Amino acid sequence: MRYISTRGGGTPQSFTQILLGGLAPDGGLYVPATMPALTTAEIERLRPLNYRELAFAVLSIFIDDIPAHDLKSIVDRAYTSSVFRSTAIAPLKTFTQGLNLLQLSNGPTLAFKDMAMQFLGHLFEYVLAKEGRSLNILGATSGDTGSSAEYAMRGKKGIHVFMLSPHERMSAFQRAQMFSLQDANIHNIAIRGVFDDCQDVVKVVSSDASFKAQYRIGAVNSINWARIAAQVVYYFKGYFAATSKAGEEVSFAVPSGNFGNIYAGYVARRMGLPIGRLMLATNENDVLDEFFRTGHYRVRKGAEIHATSSPSMDISKASNFERFVFEIVGRGGAVVAELWQRLEETGSFDLSASQYWVEVKSAGIISGRSTHAERLGTIRRIARDFNVIIDPHTADGVKIGTEAREVGETVICLETALPVKFAATIKEALGAEPVRPAGYENIESLPQRFEVMDPDVDAVKAFIAQHAR
Repeated sequence: MRYISTRGGGTPQSFTQILLGGLAPDGGLYVPATMPALTTAEIERLRPLNYRELAFAVLSIFIDDIPAHDLKSIVDRAYTSSVFRSTAIAPLKTFTQGLNLLQLSNGPTLAFKDMAMQFLGHLFEYVLAKEGRSLNILGATSGDTGSSAEYAMRGKKGIHVFMLSPHERMSAFQRAQMFSLQDANIHNIAIRGVFDDCQDVVKVVSSDASFKAQYRIGAVNSINWARIAAQVVYYFKGYFAATSKAGEEVSFAVPSGNFGNIYAGYVARRMGLPIGRLMLATNENDVLDEFFRTGHYRVRKGAEIHATSSPSMDISKASNFERFVFEIVGRGGAVVAELWQRLEETGSFDLSASQYWVEVKSAGIISGRSTHAERLGTIRRIARDFNVIIDPHTADGVKIGTEAREVGETVICLETALPVKFAATIKEALGAEPVRPAGYENIESLPQRFEVMDPDVDAVKAFIAQHAR
């Protein structure tokens, strides 16, 4: 398996060559040089596997330059009952016939990001030890990626984490999860601005080849292909749990901010998993919904980005969207480069009148949006009808999934976090805060350690230079 840039530059690379770097040198994102495809028989051979076995089988397709026994050991350490608080990793809960919830938030930070990040933590440590190297991870988070990355990397040898987050735009629980960590290798930077400001700084720093080399900068956001590959696994898990025979179709409803979660489903569909439709759910920040309805992709300026009750999706520039566009333009790196240049200069591009629009419409993705009042209503309805409390991001997905579901269609809604992470919204919806899992009772009262900065590339670089190892 070799990997290429979405913008066409450079030579094909192996998995371990792209693992630690994040962005390609030309500013693009890495994707497989050839998207793998499985036959129905090959898919069905995976059906009886437990989560660890399934993860090893799927990840082996994307990772062929790590010895199999080492990769298996990494997977086995990542996906344990002690880490995910149950022997049933990513269990499927059925609300009613044809409507299901894939529970992905039982990891240490109570968010679906743990499903990939726990694997990455062990994977990074293994590769760095093999190569005798150290790494300074630079990332941006709208809420859950940061804590998942930090919990996965805390105390790991040879790794320091520098995580940018939008100042005072996460829930109190999310902030406490990140900022209360006192590990010497964890550094939190709260940026005065929105998530897009954080992501822009990360991209500019990562595009500085000399700085990146000098300070050994790597990425752990979903721009890192390993994150996408690990997320593909739970689409297979959900599919097998909801079906009983080969060829049955299911659809997935996916809350989407940075497009990584739903892009992993798109990859699974391209691999041959019988996914009928991918239902993309946005909140009031509906850039992606606008594109899939109209073909017009227009990023919002900071003042236009709403602070919502599903804050992890308060994103305007969806990084992984570039990977999807690469596929729909026939894997034309030059076309992607031109579109993203246009995006930088004008803030938008429109494919509705282009030859590529038919490819968008045939990609299996539909979309919808949810408002604050609608997600509160969805939380109330699911609690009333099924005695299950869901978080506001999951509610966005459930709302779109139930509205778009056709007669006879099996829909799996992806859970994104446990409701305790957004207790104020749950209290507004249900009149009481959700019960906290053991160990999280007083997390907001713990001492917090973080730096507040403007979205200044030079200031962030200086901070990294001062603390990097």
